[in-house]
Amino acid sequence: MKAIAMIPARYAASRFPAKLLQDLGGKPVIQRTYEATIASGLFSEVYVVTDHQAIFDLIQKMGGTPMMSQGEFECGSDRIAAAAAGIRADIIVNVQGDEPFIDTESLRNLLAVFTADAQKKISLASLMYPISEQEEIDNPNAVKVIVNLKDQALYFSRAAIPFPREGSGVQYFRHKGVYAFRKEALEAFPKMVMGPLEKAEKIEAIRYLEHGHAIQMVRTTHVGIGIDVPEDLEKARREWGGSSV
Repeated sequence: MKAIAMIPARYAASRFPAKLLQDLGGKPVIQRTYEATIASGLFSEVYVVTDHQAIFDLIQKMGGTPMMSQGEFECGSDRIAAAAAGIRADIIVNVQGDEPFIDTESLRNLLAVFTADAQKKISLASLMYPISEQEEIDNPNAVKVIVNLKDQALYFSRAAIPFPREGSGVQYFRHKGVYAFRKEALEAFPKMVMGPLEKAEKIEAIRYLEHGHAIQMVRTTHVGIGIDVPEDLEKARREWGGSSV
């Protein structure tokens, strides 16, 4: 089973433009993400798929493999699907460029889903981790996911789901934006029409659910910090041990 990683690296993020080039402990965020993915040792190749020359040049200068994407895309998975068209692979893992704390164990467990799936019933898997702080549960930048008894996704939302009608005791899970696709599933993804729920929530995984497909969620205890807004970058810098600049 050949697995590769592709890191979508869009420059003009709506909530935090140029975030991938911001300093994190002496290196840009996108470089930290790329190096962490390479360091896992799990992938035959790792590509950074970007729409901006500065990111392309940075990855090339450090000896990595950048790809320049052409055109406009609705989400990161659409971007890497276009870039992966001519690449041979069985599994393609979409590691978001703003996930510099991505860890090897989580990636290994994600790939293990496909190794164990001899009948190829699973075509897309992703990560989730438990959360309990009310501020995080209520934060719309923290995407929550609810699952069935087989840990297959039922729905993703920026709202606090599920609603604890009878008080406490509900376990909340936060979605970690890392997706592992079978190659054919990634190729099919951009051809699916974006539905009303994805448009409302702005969560790309919902597209797969709206078209009746299953997403296998994989539990992890590794939290890390995904960088969506400037406040996240400050948290990441403190975690990394660096200082604000």
